[in-house]
Amino acid sequence: MEVVAEGLWALADDSERHRDFGGAVKCLEALCQSGVSLLPMIEIRTRLRVASLLLSHSHNLNHAKSHLERALLLLKPIPSALPLKFRAHSLLSRCYDLTGNVPQQKHIILRALALLRSAEPSSLPPSAALLWSCNFQSQLASALVVETDYPAALNSLAEGFSAASELRLPEFQMFFAASTLHVHLFHWDDPATVEAAASHSTELWNSFSPDLKERCRGLFFYNELLQTFYLLKICDYKTAAQHVNRLDAAMKEDQKKLSQVKELIEQLNNVNQRLAELKVQGKSDPALRVNQDLLHEQLRAATGIDSTEEMLGFEDKILLGSPPLDGEWLPRSAVYALVDLVIVLQGRPKGVFKDCGKRIHSGMKLIREELQKLGIGVNQREMDIKHSDIWMVGQYLLLLMQFLENKVALELTRTEYVEAQEAIVQMRNWFIRFPTILQGCESIIEMLRGQYAHSVGCFHEASFHYLEATKLTESKSMQSMCQVYAAVSFICIGDAESSSQALDLVGPIYKIMDSFVGVREKTCIVFAYGLLLMRQHNLQEARVRLASGLKIAHQQLGNIQLVSQYLTILGSLALQLHDTEQAREILKSSLTLAKTLYDVPTQIWVLSVLTDLFKELGETENEMENSEYERKKEDDLQRRLTEALSRTRHLELVEKSRIKIQSHHGVDIRRATGAPANTDLEIPESVGLKATAPSPAPRLIDLDSVKRAGKRKT
Repeated sequence: MEVVAEGLWALADDSERHRDFGGAVKCLEALCQSGVSLLPMIEIRTRLRVASLLLSHSHNLNHAKSHLERALLLLKPIPSALPLKFRAHSLLSRCYDLTGNVPQQKHIILRALALLRSAEPSSLPPSAALLWSCNFQSQLASALVVETDYPAALNSLAEGFSAASELRLPEFQMFFAASTLHVHLFHWDDPATVEAAASHSTELWNSFSPDLKERCRGLFFYNELLQTFYLLKICDYKTAAQHVNRLDAAMKEDQKKLSQVKELIEQLNNVNQRLAELKVQGKSDPALRVNQDLLHEQLRAATGIDSTEEMLGFEDKILLGSPPLDGEWLPRSAVYALVDLVIVLQGRPKGVFKDCGKRIHSGMKLIREELQKLGIGVNQREMDIKHSDIWMVGQYLLLLMQFLENKVALELTRTEYVEAQEAIVQMRNWFIRFPTILQGCESIIEMLRGQYAHSVGCFHEASFHYLEATKLTESKSMQSMCQVYAAVSFICIGDAESSSQALDLVGPIYKIMDSFVGVREKTCIVFAYGLLLMRQHNLQEARVRLASGLKIAHQQLGNIQLVSQYLTILGSLALQLHDTEQAREILKSSLTLAKTLYDVPTQIWVLSVLTDLFKELGETENEMENSEYERKKEDDLQRRLTEALSRTRHLELVEKSRIKIQSHHGVDIRRATGAPANTDLEIPESVGLKATAPSPAPRLIDLDSVKRAGKRKT
């Protein structure tokens, strides 16, 4: 029977090499179902192999679970099979992870760790024990983060880092350091602790040799993206730009290498097929053999992977490092999309709209292609998602929503109201179809409806949607920003009651504005507070406050839309205070920025103040020329508004009601709020922590969208 087993194993190997995973499973299951009594170790190894294939290449999770439970039952009385026991525990943990059973996943990991601690040193080499410790601590940390038990997750990662340090494997140390930073970005209990985690991760990466850095491309992307998220959070855009540039260059290089690898694999497959045909004919071709060896060598050089079997799936993955650290954080396509997204986040506030538009388009195209592969087209809803795909579908959907959010902000800035309508409607439709996965996005959609309504002059409706958005999120940052936006809408309404409502919103958060991470919230709060002071005719105080806000917006945020709006208000203030020379200089700068952004409402706003300035100075020719230009811009804006307001979607978006959705029962969408999960990759083979892309709740990226504040009602 051993000979038969070896023969079927060999057939399974051959099927797997040709990516015929179904054929490989059939070969192995034929052995288990033969009816012949197998030696325990043969059955155990076969069942573990079947389970691994099923988990990696099918949705038959219950079948995989049955094989693993049977294998563990057979392993129980065998004292000398610790590596197989650990492998079975690791695979079963992965199975529970994919089916959403976190309590069972934690139970099986803790059982494995207890077995590991009780193992006799003679039964397991110290290095193997440390590798398995890294594996299980990584999995345990991921499960704990899903349950939002961040302190316990950080303890597990610290244990893993300690084991990696004993192994003297810098790749493993880097992985646990980066994962620790990732958890801190979710938890954010103490800014100093988060900063220390970011510094530690950077120091470790900088200590790598150039050769090691090249082998650990996955760790590079993981760390660079996390560092970028951290810097965007604390509003250090200058340093973030350096990371973004490195990411963009690395992505382009990786895309080029991937293209080369695909070409080599295609050539190798053709050579293998020709050699197989010759073998059937009883012939051989030495030149083809030489070519085969050459192609293998070229692939090894390009991928850093030694065997053809290990190259399976390379096209879809950016590995965290060379074996045994060959797990992935996110699929290659998701990493590429994230790079596009951070480029948009870094470039949009600076008005780099052309490149941002291209990145939004490419990122959304990539995500839709991946969703299509996962069976998510135009009609599918939450109940249609396979359990094993829930996590990945969620990541792509959350990424898609963030691209759409940035598209809305970009289009509103450019006064492209119809395009903004389309993007918000897309967000709404995705949310209606996937309300559990995208539950954290409802507040974002309400906020965007408010921005749209404000932009087209529907200030009452805008304030309604902003205030609804505050009710739908627990994020203090999001709540404060929406309160500011609502306050500006109330100020634009212009009556005494609305001004009082604006003061009620801005007053409390003005007192705590220094408590927020970074200065994003502070600049917007000061902006609204300055408008209120102007409304109260406290012009000197308003000027001082707004000047301080402008300095922060210019030096730290670099958001030229907000800078343009600050300048316009300060120019208007200077005119009211009869400081005409300063008013002229300020307004010219504001108009230049507004033109750069294609921001028609702000241009009109500036032009109207300039017209008043020229009138006060008696510059009749400039006044008439400026007034004529202002009329042209108003005609342009009115045309855009008429087109947007004539569409039925306008009424849908500004209507004072929340989105209506149908709840779907019987669907297990456990990671819908964006909590990270893991890959449950196996040590000694690999280690990995599958962590989330930026998501609304909690959000790794608290998107900087300084909104359409203080526009003239047209």
